[in-house]
Amino acid sequence: MARKFSLLFLGCLLFHLAGMWTLPLIDRDEPRFAEAAREMRQRGDYVVPYFNDQYRFDKPPLTYWFQTASYRVFGENDFAARFPSAVAAALVAAVLLAWGRRLENERAGWWAAIIFTLCLQTFMHAKAAVADMWLTLFMTTAFWAGYRLLEDSLGRDDGAARPAARSRIFGVAPYRGWWWIFHGSLALAFLAKGPVGWLPLLAIPAVKLFQRDVRLTKRFAFVSGMLVMVALVAAWGIPACLRTNWEFLRVGLGHHVIDRSFVTMEGHGGKSLGAYLLTLPFYFLTVFLSFFPWSIKIPWLTRTLRRERDAADNYLITGAAVVFIVFTLVKTKLPHYTLPAFPLLALLLARHWSRAPGAARSFKRIAVTTGCILWAVALLLFPFAPRFFPSVQLLHAAQSSLQPGMEFGAVGYNEPSLVWYFRGRVHGFFDSALEPDEVTEFLSRPGGRFVIAPTTLAAELYPKLPNDWKSFQVEGFNIAKGKRVDLTLLLKPAN
Repeated sequence: MARKFSLLFLGCLLFHLAGMWTLPLIDRDEPRFAEAAREMRQRGDYVVPYFNDQYRFDKPPLTYWFQTASYRVFGENDFAARFPSAVAAALVAAVLLAWGRRLENERAGWWAAIIFTLCLQTFMHAKAAVADMWLTLFMTTAFWAGYRLLEDSLGRDDGAARPAARSRIFGVAPYRGWWWIFHGSLALAFLAKGPVGWLPLLAIPAVKLFQRDVRLTKRFAFVSGMLVMVALVAAWGIPACLRTNWEFLRVGLGHHVIDRSFVTMEGHGGKSLGAYLLTLPFYFLTVFLSFFPWSIKIPWLTRTLRRERDAADNYLITGAAVVFIVFTLVKTKLPHYTLPAFPLLALLLARHWSRAPGAARSFKRIAVTTGCILWAVALLLFPFAPRFFPSVQLLHAAQSSLQPGMEFGAVGYNEPSLVWYFRGRVHGFFDSALEPDEVTEFLSRPGGRFVIAPTTLAAELYPKLPNDWKSFQVEGFNIAKGKRVDLTLLLKPAN
């Protein structure tokens, strides 16, 4: 069986890596993660993350740790920044194979792994240099461990729930082993993306709604489990808070968790009460795109579960529902927030679809077609992407003129991608606070430096460049703001 798990992991990993080396870092979050990991490595400080020489309180450090390890192997580049996410996605598939075999049979396990791997949101985030796939992995592992702890109470009558004396995990009794996996996974989920990683703690008590005889307190030992989770998180969190005068707690938890729950951030979500109410069905609608192509089976799955479902189905439904409901109530909304529910949806669909007469043929047709299309997109379309990204174009145009000691800034295009791409060449930090009337003063300072500005402003400020200066003009698309841009890089070489 180990050979099958290895083949699945390697196959999924290769699938996710396809085209990754040609696609620039997209949006704002990917460059922020990639650059924070690079600065962590440059500083040799693995406790407090920085971005552009400023504290980055947005996320805990686990993803940065994986990225710095990747940089040591592949160098500091786009591929290395994304590689850990591909690994995490392949590990989720392996967990689904193991869980599906236990829950139903080997066929259902394979189908669940393939369904998760080939859905659109997984395709996107397995190639993204962000924390979401690691969060999904550890939340899935926690849900799996929770199922194993409750397995003998969930109506299993096929002998799959073996007595404690028959198997051991890491040398200890299975309940204790799965207890450690459950709480350890929750701690790692927190270190990946904060308190959202503890959503399984809301789902487990909901089991009582359909299995009232389960003694959760005794089985999960929540008090000692919470102590373990807090201790693991505190091993990083306390030093980080002490070194930042508790700003990491105030900003990281207060602003990026609490504020995100009650106010919109970076334009994601409804600002007014009416807009908030209108966006409540957001995830229940976007799931049909995010979970595509398998979302075409959601209506069928819903009808099937209404007719017949068992306690194991209820466990999976509860876990997925908690994720969807919590993020529905949160005011800031993005389609990928519900990604941790997709492994549970994949298991539900695989479990019931694999039983249906003639299902194998339609499943194979959809899987092969989707895999080929996504593979073609990655290999054939991704290479054309750099021409639409101004930061990448500017770097390619000016790289032969860049010098390590240069300082740089921008006006009207203060995107994190500038920090990631140009700091790899000039090593200085980005001045993102320049105003149009400060450009000439910035460029007049001693030493080599450059400024990126809208082409119209650059032409207005410097209708004729000094003799040894250079300019580079590009056009592209600002993904974050959804508009075209025309930029010019004005470069003054070192004397």
